[in-house]
Amino acid sequence: MSSVAVLTQESFAEHRSGLVPQQIKVATLNSEEESDPPTYKDAFPPLPEKAACLENTQEPAGAWGSKIRPIKASVITQVFHVPLEERKYKDMNQFGEGEQAKICLEIMQRTGAHLELSLAKDQGLSIMVSGKLDAVMKARKDIVARLQTQASATVPIPKEHHRFVIGKNGEKLQDLELKTATKIQIPRPDDPSSLIRITGTKEGIEKARHEVLLISAEQDKRAVERLEVEKAFHPFIAGPYNRLVSEIMQETGTRINIPPPSVGRSEIVLTGEKEQLAQAVARIRKVYEEKKKKTTTIAVEVKKSQHKYVIGPKGNSLQEILERTGVSVEIPPSDSASETVILRGEPEKLGQALTEVYAKANSFSVSSVSAPSWLHRFIIGKKGQNLAKVTQQMPKVHIEFTEGEDRITLEGPTEDVTVAQGQIEAMVKDLIHRMDYVEINIDHKFHRHLIGKSGANINRIKDQYKVSVRIPPDSEKSNLIRIEGDPQGVQQAKRELLELASRMENERTKDLLVEQRFHRTIIGQKGERIREIRDKFPEVIINFPDPAQKSDIVQLRGPKNEVEKCTKYMQKMVADLVENSYSISVPIFKQFHKNIIGKGGANIKKIREESNTKIDLPAENSNSETIVITGKRANCEAARSRILSIQKDLANIAEVEVSIPARLHNSLIGTKGRLIRSIMEECGGVHIHFPVEGSGSDTVVIRGPSSDVEKAKKQLLHLAEEKQTKSFTVDIRAKPEYHKFLIGKGGGKIRKVRDSTGARIIFPTAEDKDQDLITVIGKEDAVREAQKELEALIQNLDNVVEDSMLVDPKHHRHFVIRRGQVLREIAEEYGGVMVSFPRSGTQSDKVTLKGAKDCVEAAKKRIQEIIEDLEAQVTLECAIPQRFHRTVMGPKGSRIQQITRDHGVQIKFPDREENPAHSLEPAMQENGDEAAEGRDGKEAEPGSPRRCDIIVISGRKEKCEAAREALQALVPVTIEVEVPFDLHRYVIGQKGSGIRKMMDEFEVNIQVPAPELQSDTVAITGLAAHLERAKTGLLERVRELQAEQEERALRNFKLSVAVDPKYHPKIIGRKGAVITQIRLEHDVNIQFPDKDDASQEQITITGYEKNTEAARDAILKIVGELEQMVSEDVPLDHRVHARIIGARGKAIRKVMDEFKVDIRFPQSGAPDPNCVTVTGLPENVEEAIDHILNLEEEYLADVVDNEALQVYMKPPVHEEAKAPSKGFVVRDAPWTASSSAKAPDVSSSEEFPSFGAQVAPKTLPWGPKR
Repeated sequence: MSSVAVLTQESFAEHRSGLVPQQIKVATLNSEEESDPPTYKDAFPPLPEKAACLENTQEPAGAWGSKIRPIKASVITQVFHVPLEERKYKDMNQFGEGEQAKICLEIMQRTGAHLELSLAKDQGLSIMVSGKLDAVMKARKDIVARLQTQASATVPIPKEHHRFVIGKNGEKLQDLELKTATKIQIPRPDDPSSLIRITGTKEGIEKARHEVLLISAEQDKRAVERLEVEKAFHPFIAGPYNRLVSEIMQETGTRINIPPPSVGRSEIVLTGEKEQLAQAVARIRKVYEEKKKKTTTIAVEVKKSQHKYVIGPKGNSLQEILERTGVSVEIPPSDSASETVILRGEPEKLGQALTEVYAKANSFSVSSVSAPSWLHRFIIGKKGQNLAKVTQQMPKVHIEFTEGEDRITLEGPTEDVTVAQGQIEAMVKDLIHRMDYVEINIDHKFHRHLIGKSGANINRIKDQYKVSVRIPPDSEKSNLIRIEGDPQGVQQAKRELLELASRMENERTKDLLVEQRFHRTIIGQKGERIREIRDKFPEVIINFPDPAQKSDIVQLRGPKNEVEKCTKYMQKMVADLVENSYSISVPIFKQFHKNIIGKGGANIKKIREESNTKIDLPAENSNSETIVITGKRANCEAARSRILSIQKDLANIAEVEVSIPARLHNSLIGTKGRLIRSIMEECGGVHIHFPVEGSGSDTVVIRGPSSDVEKAKKQLLHLAEEKQTKSFTVDIRAKPEYHKFLIGKGGGKIRKVRDSTGARIIFPTAEDKDQDLITVIGKEDAVREAQKELEALIQNLDNVVEDSMLVDPKHHRHFVIRRGQVLREIAEEYGGVMVSFPRSGTQSDKVTLKGAKDCVEAAKKRIQEIIEDLEAQVTLECAIPQRFHRTVMGPKGSRIQQITRDHGVQIKFPDREENPAHSLEPAMQENGDEAAEGRDGKEAEPGSPRRCDIIVISGRKEKCEAAREALQALVPVTIEVEVPFDLHRYVIGQKGSGIRKMMDEFEVNIQVPAPELQSDTVAITGLAAHLERAKTGLLERVRELQAEQEERALRNFKLSVAVDPKYHPKIIGRKGAVITQIRLEHDVNIQFPDKDDASQEQITITGYEKNTEAARDAILKIVGELEQMVSEDVPLDHRVHARIIGARGKAIRKVMDEFKVDIRFPQSGAPDPNCVTVTGLPENVEEAIDHILNLEEEYLADVVDNEALQVYMKPPVHEEAKAPSKGFVVRDAPWTASSSAKAPDVSSSEEFPSFGAQVAPKTLPWGPKR
């Protein structure tokens, strides 16, 4: 099988090399044009005939075939042939199986190429690979490595050429391996071997070997010289600030690498062209020999701590000494204990150098100040403010605080250190005089209570007493608390903390059991409900368990009485929640859910509102059919009936009632409804509804399709029969009127019997037919005991007695009105006792009571209480202006209902007068109406209240008076508060939010005068109890606003600083980074001048005065640094600019960040496209220039390679074709057949026919017309 070659960019060069003669022919075309233009047939070859194509399809007919280049497809196919002797897997039972097939699958998955294997006649393996070029090349490499036996060969090339084979980040080596399908191993830098090992197929090895030798041959043109020079003489060769070596590099064009002092190598490496390299080596040797002869050394002892001052920042001091005196100073390494410094130079210069070394060493000194460690942070100040005052004056002084040590170390120039030491000593003395500290022991378990929620307690103490309180973290389990600050504040804080701790020791902790499902409700959304409880009981700490713990325990902690009150309050709240959280589930077939919801949710909304329940429907995409109703029990039942009736009306659903004893219901339902659910699922999804637990009903309702309902009924009855044999039940009979008495108030009596015996006692409901039947269920002994107790109670009630009492006939009506409602209530409450009043018309005062003895006595007592209230009843009038009646009543009459309940009175409001304004006019008689208003003909007194203002209160005198006081307390009062007019809009807030918030918080109405009145008076109207709090709140808000105004005035201090506009971009920084940092650090606003501003130098800083000054100093510091900077122009070949800049400037930014310089490249169209400007500190600029020149050298080699390749990739551009073009000229054209000198006749209609004109047929040279 023949292999298919694919034309890649690499093989294209080889392909072109085989077409050299043809190339030469095309290349010389232009030179031949002058003397011999091409013939017409050469320029316009005829198209191939059909016959020619059919005869020989493989050979392209005519000259067109030789000119057409194949179009390169995105998906290519290559065929690789592995000979039998090179196959790795030869022994296979069946082709397409085993390890070979697995390997092919792995290669396909990894590369994304498609592989097809076939076996040739010679048992060689042919592999066809299809896919994108990159995928095919990767697959080819894997096939060669894993399916073909590998050979290996070594290529010796100089060690220094290895890095060029590897390339940047190993890219060149990877590319070479991929192209040649080989593995190339290059020895490590520390390996002395220069042999490169190539592993792969014979063909691949040959290609790789050729490429490696080609790279080495290119590098042979450059030479590398390694020069051994004693380390001590390196500074002389480099020169001060590396000037000498830079000069040699610039003059000779070589690259010289001198190892830094920290590296122990003495070898200097020079790279460059051989001739120039020899010059550089000669110059270095000359300097070396000269210095070796002339220089001597002296050794001096300098304290180790002073070595860094001799070296200077970035070695500047050593370079300075070398520049001034020509003497090199050798400093021992920092990890060495030696203090000996060696000076090397000419004898006459050594004295001067030694003087400078000692001057540098003694220019700095180290001093320490004694200061207790706890004072350190006060000396430093908030955000280092105090210390900054010292360091700004003396920036060269380094101040070090060591934790746990009672001293501060100062290091820097001797004079500055002395001044700084004095300032710090003064600060320490002042702080010791002003500050104090104390340590107290408080059990760590109280620490979190001392801190308070979100640090409220401890922050209050800190702010109040101006102290710092340090409480150890919980992990330390330490009892020690440290207080630091003003001596008086420290003592006061200590006293308060100890009092708090003492109080906590006397506190009580109580655990309250609250079901976890109620925790979120008690806390409330955003915690508003728990805040109310905490405000009500401020001394009680309420802790809820973490939701993840699934705990029901709520912990209350505080003074005993307060904890008890809070417990009762929360228990009542939980009881209300339990009552309102009764929940039932109603199974409704899914298809009817939309009818229950109704259009736009109308049906479900109506049911919710009328039944006052919460109804949750399952999500549309849920499989659940259950609708959950939550609320009070009676309301839930009503809502369920409404929903079921909707379903019944909509569908032909069969409904069957099955009687199963109520005691079996729980066992039939099973744990979490598992048992009943299985029956429902087995019977086609019918709904089985058991009566509510405790109702006593035996009726179980089954709903669904008829056949499924019947099936479910049979299963349910069978299951009930099985369960019935395992339970013990006793029925007790008692008159229905005794049931309430047996149950007791709030179920207290019956709960007592249940708890003592453990039996379940079920009373009949109003719907039950047999109202006398009480059922007791449970274990036999428990049931017997409960039966005994109940029968004793019933027997006592059966002991009927008859008694009588005297009731004044004037009170009889109260008991019998409204169809005897009061008597019915007494009978229900006291075991069905019968109370008989004499007939109306008779003057008898005897009332007869008949029933159980205990019930009769309790009923008599209650009747007597009612009579006492009636006899003591009085009627009082309370005059309150009608306009306040609505406020007094409260929302939905809630306030008046509360007073009625609290005081046991009746309150009647007068009818509302339609035109209250009329009553303001003088009383006038018109048509006798006014006189007729009173039967007695008396006129109303001028000062008396109007009838529409009088509220009538009935009840006991003392209760009526208390109720009247309560009503009068509800009458709103208005007070006026002075609020400066300019603050009114801030008090009102955005869209009235501020004033609304205050009105809601203090339950008052606040009226702000209209802006046109310019008045300072604000009116507050509300209950007297709320007014003072509202006034205080309003005045507090005014104080806050005034403080904010003052704060704004302080913040608006402006400071201008003049800065040369050329520095503005640097101060702003990239994307505003520098100026943003200054703004944030100093909390100021900085405004630069606009383009059209007259003064372009002025920068305006706005903020607090001290902050603006600090920001100004920061800007001037940047300007100072910028003024020290230098700019140097570097010639850098414009062809490598893009490579140096990198994608989106990433590479050049990295260089700028590394060397802390700014590098500017020329814009397109610049006079010198190679000129690059580097700006920064002198030493940084030099290092950056070295770096980018190295990059240029590296990238330029690649550019040269690419340009050499482009010569073969594109036809050459001929510079000589600059002469004006003569047009396209050919020989032997058809129009020159008659006369070679005659040009075509433009006016001839035959040669140039017009559109649509008839032209005589003419035989054309390119074939007949079709």
